[in-house]
Amino acid sequence: MAKESMKLVANNKKAYHDFFIDEKYEAGIELHGTEVKSLRMGKCSIKEAFVRIENGEAFIYGMNISPYEKGNIFNKDPLRIKKLLLHKVEIRKLGGKMSEKGYTIVPLQVYFKDGKAKVEIGLARGKKLYDKREDIAKKDLRRETEREFKIRNL
Repeated sequence: MAKESMKLVANNKKAYHDFFIDEKYEAGIELHGTEVKSLRMGKCSIKEAFVRIENGEAFIYGMNISPYEKGNIFNKDPLRIKKLLLHKVEIRKLGGKMSEKGYTIVPLQVYFKDGKAKVEIGLARGKKLYDKREDIAKKDLRRETEREFKIRNL
């Protein structure tokens, strides 16, 4: 079996700060030609993006793919709604979870896997302010211990 090649295009670190990620799914994205070229150049933002399920289909809103410079008339709207390619079972499962209170679906990263554009989406629950403070405190403590360890081992 050939080695899987994966090229990261965009990462959503803010999602891990604002949400607890319960489950992760890999989905394909329905794109047009110039959007793929723009993605290959790394011109993509998913900071404000979110996923909705409508009529048994998953769509990603707010995913910004900058227009391709050489695309002229073939360029699409950078913020157009893009369809996600998921199995029907996965869509039903996500739809059921979305109907529960407090759940949302956020994109975590966009990447190319074996030449195909993919997005990793996560089923997420919102964090409260005290949860965020707790995470920041843990991160600071870990950074401090790493620094002390580094100083001791020099």
